[in-house]
Amino acid sequence: MKNAITRRQFLKTTAAASAVGALQFIPARALGRVGLVAPSKRVALGVIGLGIQGTGDMLAFLGNSEVQVIAVCDVHEEQRAKGKKVVDTFYSNSDCAAHKDFRELIARPEIDAVQITTPDHWHPLIAIEAALHGKHMYQEKPMGWSFRAAHTVEKVVKESGVVFQFGTQQRSDGKFRFACELVRNGKIGQLKTILVGVPGSVASCPIQPVESVPKELDYDLWLGTAPMAPYCYHRCRPFTQKDGWSTWYSISDYCMGMIGNWGVHHLDIAQWGNNSELSGPTEIQGTGEFPQGMLTDCCVSWQVENRYANGVTLVHMDDATSSKHPLQKGGHGHGVMFLGTEGWVHVDREKLDAQPASLLDIKIGPNEVQLFKSTNHGANFIDAVKGRNKPAAPIEIAVRTDTLCNLQLIAAKLRRKLRWNPEKEQFLNDNEANALLDRPMRAPWKL
Repeated sequence: MKNAITRRQFLKTTAAASAVGALQFIPARALGRVGLVAPSKRVALGVIGLGIQGTGDMLAFLGNSEVQVIAVCDVHEEQRAKGKKVVDTFYSNSDCAAHKDFRELIARPEIDAVQITTPDHWHPLIAIEAALHGKHMYQEKPMGWSFRAAHTVEKVVKESGVVFQFGTQQRSDGKFRFACELVRNGKIGQLKTILVGVPGSVASCPIQPVESVPKELDYDLWLGTAPMAPYCYHRCRPFTQKDGWSTWYSISDYCMGMIGNWGVHHLDIAQWGNNSELSGPTEIQGTGEFPQGMLTDCCVSWQVENRYANGVTLVHMDDATSSKHPLQKGGHGHGVMFLGTEGWVHVDREKLDAQPASLLDIKIGPNEVQLFKSTNHGANFIDAVKGRNKPAAPIEIAVRTDTLCNLQLIAAKLRRKLRWNPEKEQFLNDNEANALLDRPMRAPWKL
């Protein structure tokens, strides 16, 4: 059994399981894993957020013999109970603790590291709490939903000295690394343009009638830093086989929408290939379509052009817009396409394509640019916690990628040319744009 399970594999597993009524787990003892690593040498992990992504990430950590999941946390009692059952079944015991409040889990002295897989608006404060308690963290993307919050996390993480791994797992996928190495080593000539296509946000959920909050949910804690809003099932429901993606992904009080939540993955690769992962563009301009009068209000389609000091233009779009872009090659839309003076390379999670095709046969030499190699994002995090390696997606890169996501959203909203100083990290002579880099938090929560 592999040490990790991909999100796609997990979705297939849960979909198949729903047909027979229950998901079956094989206890660790049956796999011969118990005793492989002494308990004192395992990383004690707490899991915060047990939706589809959180459970998938947790399953990957359960598959690592150097990890012991000892506590789970979720504001949904049902999700919390399911998470505990998964862990207890895997270890053939009933030892896993279950918490409703993330602060209780983080305060447990025996916990070494935490997995943060809550809705996006909660990421910054949980990460800060973890760092202040000296807990290493694997945090799902994005950093949050504001530039200021992301930078506050970076400051506290660096001051605490904990290991931070961002959930941009494509950095641990060989296809993406090789594509970026081809570009960084000039195999497509001089890089001119990067096309990025990602799924658009959901636009089809109308405002719902007010409902009574179910007893199993701590709704106030779910809202947390977000504005108070009347409860309805679709506002904060977990992922379900019936309804698909959680609706909160497309509600701006909790998420940037797919322009950032999905965009962060491919924008991260674009920055990696452009050798601008610790910098950013100097000019941004774009347009976006935002639903009106709906519960879901995040950008559903967009096209944002980013110009870098090195002359490269990065065009970030939803998949439908990307597939129609005049520079798009090979019938691609979704993914990352690097276009150079002597060829192009395209990469997404399913495939790697290039023109000329001979680019795919190139072997990167020992004296050429060789990017950081990780083949398993979760295992790389554990290696970093144990001091054997560094994280593939550290806090500095995470914040720069997250900043780029914020710039896309602001440009799509304002629909005019914006000038950005990547050194000072602020818009030039534009108070309106700079004001959008921050968001207020509902009292009593604050940075």
